[in-house]
Amino acid sequence: MNQEEKLARMIADACLDEKALDVVVLDVRNLTVIADYFVIASGRSMIQVRSIVDHVLDKLQEQGISPIRKEGLQQGVWTVLDYNSVILHVFRQEEREYYQLENLWADAPQLLVDSNCQL
Repeated sequence: MNQEEKLARMIADACLDEKALDVVVLDVRNLTVIADYFVIASGRSMIQVRSIVDHVLDKLQEQGISPIRKEGLQQGVWTVLDYNSVILHVFRQEEREYYQLENLWADAPQLLVDSNCQL
């Protein structure tokens, strides 16, 4: 497992810690140059979306890892944390259903999410 995949799994695990719904890790290495992996997760409400994102930020900061870009933190309906090789998308359920990001990247292999991964 490469470092980028470990990072993606660590992010997915942090999302699951906060009871994120439908956590998916997509391997987009062969489909785009913008990232190696997308992690996609949902929250039931804007408060849960913010809670998931805050937890991911805290867990990765403990490892000395900070995002290079953060978008949508205030709105809480679709937040993006860009960790360069891994991009996290946390949606409120309604927005995830509307944008169907997984369908845009349907050719990307999905990784099984394992809650025991460490960097």
